[in-house]
Amino acid sequence: MDTAIPRVVIAGDRSSAGKTTICIGLLSALRARGFTVQSFKVGLDYIDPGFHTLVSGRHSRNLDGFLMSPDVVKEIFIRSSDGADIAVIEGVRGLYEGLNYFDDVGSTAEIAKILHCPVILVIDAGSITRSVAAIVNGYKSLDPELRIAGVILNNIGSERHGDKAEKAVEKYSGIKVIGKIPRQRDLGISMRHLGLITATECEYREATFDGVLKKIKKAVDENVNLNLLVDIAKSAPALNLPGAKIFQPRKRESKKVRIAVAFDEAFNFYYQDTFDLLVQEGAELVFFSPIRDKKLPDGVDAVYLGGGFPEIYGAELSSNTQMIHAIKGFYEGYGVIYAECGGLMYLMEELEYTPLQGLRGREVEQSRESNRFAMCGVLKGMVKFGEKRVVNYCEGEFRKDCIIGRRGDQFKGHEFHHSEILLENEVEFAYKMLRGEGIKGGMDGIIMKNCLASYAHLHAASYIGFAKNFVESARKRKYGVGAI
Repeated sequence: MDTAIPRVVIAGDRSSAGKTTICIGLLSALRARGFTVQSFKVGLDYIDPGFHTLVSGRHSRNLDGFLMSPDVVKEIFIRSSDGADIAVIEGVRGLYEGLNYFDDVGSTAEIAKILHCPVILVIDAGSITRSVAAIVNGYKSLDPELRIAGVILNNIGSERHGDKAEKAVEKYSGIKVIGKIPRQRDLGISMRHLGLITATECEYREATFDGVLKKIKKAVDENVNLNLLVDIAKSAPALNLPGAKIFQPRKRESKKVRIAVAFDEAFNFYYQDTFDLLVQEGAELVFFSPIRDKKLPDGVDAVYLGGGFPEIYGAELSSNTQMIHAIKGFYEGYGVIYAECGGLMYLMEELEYTPLQGLRGREVEQSRESNRFAMCGVLKGMVKFGEKRVVNYCEGEFRKDCIIGRRGDQFKGHEFHHSEILLENEVEFAYKMLRGEGIKGGMDGIIMKNCLASYAHLHAASYIGFAKNFVESARKRKYGVGAI
């Protein structure tokens, strides 16, 4: 099957080149002009897709060449782009940064080649002019299979600065400069230790964030040639998809299950494709807030505690003792619980957090309070934060049967934290990490009754057993007896 979808990759010459801000501005500006825009993020980041979704009005999706085969990347892209006029794909780090120095696995370049996408290169041009041309030529020549179709110059100090840099790029590289974004100190979104403040948090500061979005949209609208960007996107060739492998219409189970998903400022690290695959397997997803709600939703058969920043909201989570008791009671009744990173921390007895230097705003306010918080107490021990930062692709093998897998199954995922788990007792682990650190001694996935809690983040389109096994475990618990 061939399908033609206008599409473009927004790539950076490095991290912090400004591609996220520019991508948000492009989504907003294109939508304001009447385009239905589908956004994507290269890599496994949760935060940027949240902003994409907020601005575009459509769920953003992640594409990753390490976790996903080329056919799965195409399937997610084509399925998600149905009904859209244009697709905008935000890259990760620099264009060629990936798993290795010698190939493009896990990089923006890999996704651009799989999807035959023209690339718009965003360059931080602060304090350089003719040197920008050298940067463009270097990126252009490294991989002839990649098509760099345009350049956006960011952090431009003056009109004269922008003109000189533009002329240099077009003279020496032959690539069109389609935008020049002036330097503006307030043009951006606040940073935190693992990235941006999340879109969910920003929605609770609606007035302030709305003003930032308007500034970003205005800067892009006035300084990027959107007509030329759309023409570049339309130049992408048709894609061939052999056939759906992940998202397939299935015979619906008559025995439905309800999965309660923790979703608020503290817990919002989820992939929309994972949600879709859970629904495909027969789950009804109901969302709740561990910060605000006093009990779990009625009639739930399983609980999904995703990642996020529970440390930032330790005081609020700890003070909601009714929800803590509800979670622990559900666990003690052999309820099915899957907890991932932030969810793992929430299940511990105690969380200790000392904000890192350089944080501002809410983090500084919390640093004046007690930095030790009582959590659910499902798992015996505490979580402690320090300077160590773990950001890895990971691979694991199931060494024991559990609610999401069977002995011998393997998965790929990622780790994303700067905490460590201090356990009081010996525990059973579900996974042996073949790549990555895990919780302790290269092991991850603590098993307690019908609960599984791990540092590893999983994407259900990569580990395809996740949705099927999780839903089936909830179904067995609902219609069966005792532990899974």
